[in-house]
Amino acid sequence: MGRPDTELRFAVLGPVRAWRGTTELELGAPQQQAMLAALLLRRNRTASAGDLVDALWGEEPPARATGTLRTYASRLRRALEADRSRPEILVSAGDGYALRVPANALDSAVFEEHVAAAARARAGGDPAAAVDLLRAADGMWAGTPLAGLPGPYAEAQRIRLGERRLAALRTRLETELELGRHTTVVEELTALVDEHPLHEPLRRLLMLALYRGGRRAEALGVFSAAERVLGEELGVGPDPELADLHRRILRGDPGLAAPARPAGPPGLPAPPPAPPAQLPSDVPDFTGRAEIAARLRADLAAGPGEGSQATRTVLLSGIGGVGKSALAVHVAHAVRDHFPDGQLYTDLRGAGDDPADPAEVLAGFLRALGVAETTIPAGRQERAALFRSRLAGRRVLVLLDDARDAAQVRPLLPGTPSCAVLVTGRARTTGLALSRQVDLDALAPGEAVALLARIAGADRVAAEPDAAGQVAAACGFLPLAVRIAAARLAARPAWRLARFAERLARERNRLAELRAGDLAVTASFRLGYDQLAPDLARAFRLLALPEGPGISLPAAAALLDLPADDAGILVESLVDLGLLESSQPDRYRYHDLLRLFARTLAEEEDGPAGRRAALDRLVHHHLVAATALYQLLRPSRLFPAVPAAPWRTPPFSDLDGAVAWAVHEHASVLAVARQAINDPDGPLEAVTELVLVMVQLIDLGMGVSELHELADATVLAAHRAGHAHGEARARYTLFWTLWELRREEEARAELHRVTALSTATGQWKALAPAFIIRAVTSVHRDRAGEASGRCDEATAMVAALGVRASVAFLSSLVLMASHTEPGRIRHARYGNLPGEELSRELWTVVGWTHMVYVRARALHPPAGRDGFRTMLDILEARDRTPESMAGIAALHRVTELAGSTTQLAEESLHVSGAVDLEQRRARLLTVLGRFLAGIRAYPDNDICLQMALDTLDRIGSPAGTAGVRALLGERPALTG
Repeated sequence: MGRPDTELRFAVLGPVRAWRGTTELELGAPQQQAMLAALLLRRNRTASAGDLVDALWGEEPPARATGTLRTYASRLRRALEADRSRPEILVSAGDGYALRVPANALDSAVFEEHVAAAARARAGGDPAAAVDLLRAADGMWAGTPLAGLPGPYAEAQRIRLGERRLAALRTRLETELELGRHTTVVEELTALVDEHPLHEPLRRLLMLALYRGGRRAEALGVFSAAERVLGEELGVGPDPELADLHRRILRGDPGLAAPARPAGPPGLPAPPPAPPAQLPSDVPDFTGRAEIAARLRADLAAGPGEGSQATRTVLLSGIGGVGKSALAVHVAHAVRDHFPDGQLYTDLRGAGDDPADPAEVLAGFLRALGVAETTIPAGRQERAALFRSRLAGRRVLVLLDDARDAAQVRPLLPGTPSCAVLVTGRARTTGLALSRQVDLDALAPGEAVALLARIAGADRVAAEPDAAGQVAAACGFLPLAVRIAAARLAARPAWRLARFAERLARERNRLAELRAGDLAVTASFRLGYDQLAPDLARAFRLLALPEGPGISLPAAAALLDLPADDAGILVESLVDLGLLESSQPDRYRYHDLLRLFARTLAEEEDGPAGRRAALDRLVHHHLVAATALYQLLRPSRLFPAVPAAPWRTPPFSDLDGAVAWAVHEHASVLAVARQAINDPDGPLEAVTELVLVMVQLIDLGMGVSELHELADATVLAAHRAGHAHGEARARYTLFWTLWELRREEEARAELHRVTALSTATGQWKALAPAFIIRAVTSVHRDRAGEASGRCDEATAMVAALGVRASVAFLSSLVLMASHTEPGRIRHARYGNLPGEELSRELWTVVGWTHMVYVRARALHPPAGRDGFRTMLDILEARDRTPESMAGIAALHRVTELAGSTTQLAEESLHVSGAVDLEQRRARLLTVLGRFLAGIRAYPDNDICLQMALDTLDRIGSPAGTAGVRALLGERPALTG
């Protein structure tokens, strides 16, 4: 039934207007309309003359204000009361007036009724009806309320009505988000935020709508704009609710999904309880993990095995921020169709100090399964039993996120094989019967860059791919860190990725950079650290101090100053808690960002003295081990003894164990030594000793370039400190690294400094090998007079020391010097040592290779054939290094053992090919080629030399290639 043609209607939600039926009425001047509006909005209540004067003019009314009101009232009566037979509409009451109109005659009253009806519909479970009512309410607006009206009352009502409209709009948009209409409301929300830039609830809705629509970067940009606008306009930051939403978006919080709920009209009988569908929304920008996700999907969807009565239970563990929850939710959504009876979810808050009570979680699960509140048992065991009964024979997936331990999880497990459980947690939970456990690691580099691109923008990442890779690497490829970095970039579109990568490259500031809003990598790490007992917390902090790729259990024990068994308990506990990783038995490492976090804590809680004492213990531990290695590897060589630290023993007892220690530990040892030498208060003397004994790495072909850098830095530190004794020792190792790297002129100059310093500091006995090597280099360079004199000097030294092997070695050098300088026969007595005695005293490769030259060139092979055969037996049993294999092949040929020559030469090539350092391989090939060419008998010496030349060409060694070309009879090409 329509409105009667004579019925009055009024509008204040825009310009003030009135109609009688379809005819619009003339309401007079703006001030007269302001009086009408003041009466309309009082809704049948009387307004005194004083109230109306204040409403129209405020504190400065005109002299005849009351008379003017009477004039306005008279004119309004003529406009509104054309039919005098009807009751009065504008009535006098005392000195004031009242307007008698029904509620449905005023648009603002109808608006309020629609809003109230929408609230009732929403509360009654009919959000769709609520949206329709709120849309109808908003459709009543025609612009700015009371547009153009003067006076303080009109101004106040404009503000009030505008806020009411905004509140209704916000309610309607919230309800539409509940209905999953996030994509349809984005445009409207964007316009509203532009219109009301300081209105934070609208920004929250826009961020949520964008996020649910997969537009995470734009959602984060809304927050960044809020920070800027609020700071500039009001000098404040975003409110806690907006900041919390920002943090949850950065984390990819599954709880941000719209609840899955049926919407129907009220008044109908309640339908039977729907299967629970509690899974949070899948992360819109989930990236990577394809192989793991496929494996988990297969496990969960497979169904129980034949005859199995066990519930399939899968555990995802890993450090904070590694993306366990995101992966679990992603996989759960992928398999939800395999669980038609429902999906249950809870956040167990295991990483924090307020973990969820299993009894409360069970109550929530039971309610979701249709159990009435009044029938839920009080005790945890009874609730668990009822929970298992409700799930018996049903196919339900249970997702338990962020579990603390097995005790928290166990009551929440179904008892039927038709169900499956997916658990996430930082700790490697023991005590659960698991069908699979996955220790989740950081993303692969390509996956991390892809995640960065999805949040920060694919075009930006494509424009700076190298910088994107550096940003991802600085984040340790940890999903949480990558998300935060990407969010900062998304909120700062003018930033170049290269500049941000430079900021992240500074380790001391990196954790501070990985913060966006109130979300930070450190906050995630802190949750786990705060739960540690004091001894575990101390171990977590101190074990992060050393540089290097990781730490072994013996080294950890030294660092912590604990017996190995006690240290092992601590480090394994940290592994179980997800705070430390174990790449292989008794070896441990941190995630890069977790190590930075632990170091920050060490600075705060242990102080400089505590940190320095821990690293000093580790340096001494490495010194003891390296010295033991040297003594086992080269027991007959001259070398100064280094006393073992009384509180530690070497981590090995035989040569095989010592070499294995060098293989696994040399990188860590060199890194820690470099760390200590860069500390002005570090253990300088211990480091100089360590650098000296680590020279043996050259024999093993390990870490030569790193050893060179360490020796160079140690020389500089010792020189600055005036520690000449340590400088001489560091220079000894520096000489050998230079020689190994084929920087021969620099090496010879360094050797002169070593011998001068060792003489000046009175430690020629300790560094006697330097004098021997100086003699060796003189012989190699065919400086006969110089060589003979230096051989005499070195021979006297080692004779005084009583080292028979070194005397035998020098005898061969003197013979070579005599051979290169005709008439110098006075040293021939050294060549009269019986071959067998010489072989027993001298078995190191440097010495006996010189004997090859002497015997082959001066004394002729047949003269010492029997002695050489004895020497071969000893050498083949004791020394199988690449150098030794080359020399043995040459010795076999010298002694005319032709049948084994080819085999040994080829074996030497194979062994040399296994050496990591290419310079070393090239040198070994050159040595072998020179040996075989020198005895003029082996046809493949040119093959060895050509392989050496190819290697040297590839690595760019002009001096080395020139030397090999000379041996091959080539000439270097001329260059312009």
